[in-house]
Amino acid sequence: MKLSTLKANLPVVQRLVIYGPPKSGKTQLVSQLAEHFRLKWFDLENGMSPLMKLPLDWQERIDIAKIPDSKDLPIAVETMLKVVSGAKGTVCARHGKWNCALCGKDASQIPLLTDVWLNSLGPRDIVVVDSLTQLATSAMNWVMRGKSDEAKPERDEWGSLKFIMEKFLTNIQQAKYNLICITHEDEVEMVDGRDKLVPVSGSRNTSRNTAKYFDHVVYCNVANKKHAFGSATTYAASVLSGLVLMLISKVWPFRLYYHSLPIFWSFR
Repeated sequence: MKLSTLKANLPVVQRLVIYGPPKSGKTQLVSQLAEHFRLKWFDLENGMSPLMKLPLDWQERIDIAKIPDSKDLPIAVETMLKVVSGAKGTVCARHGKWNCALCGKDASQIPLLTDVWLNSLGPRDIVVVDSLTQLATSAMNWVMRGKSDEAKPERDEWGSLKFIMEKFLTNIQQAKYNLICITHEDEVEMVDGRDKLVPVSGSRNTSRNTAKYFDHVVYCNVANKKHAFGSATTYAASVLSGLVLMLISKVWPFRLYYHSLPIFWSFR
């Protein structure tokens, strides 16, 4: 097959990872997409407060799947692996469980089920995973289930975490829908010996390679009392970022999402 033929038949989708320290504007930035797009939002860490401040018509374009993940009940990793498999199903709000048998039979819970079928989404839909940090935590808690609270992960547990997170990331790398993963930052030593801030997706070894699964990497931080967003590969030597975008620095509130995420312009 010629490259030109392949290109003409490929779905036009965007896969982003947006990362940075807590309270650096990640969720607020992504939420602005609701002005013009439908968002399928998977909330793994009870971080919906920025969404509640959006105009009501924007809120109507956000479909929330709330997944109450915890150390004792690490349900997020199990559910999200089902979600990104492309299967058709539901996620319940009470347990965050995929095709929950209990809630599926409870008339009071049926209206709270979120329908999920990512492979049916179109160019004006965007999947949001908030966050990769919590997903990795859920995966480690699942790996460590049955062990005492004082137990520390050893080589086998770290290997299992790597396998689980790579399974999730490989699925989204092949996704045929628009997707944004929100996560936090970690400082790791790169292969060239330099320390860089990278998107968290598990252990430091796994996080070092997070960017390869995405088309675009955006870094968020706060500088001089302003929220700054870096995406150019030359943004900062100590920060991993990269796509064809300018550095945007704005004071709250964001007015229009496309000031910061113009890669979605073509879908408007």
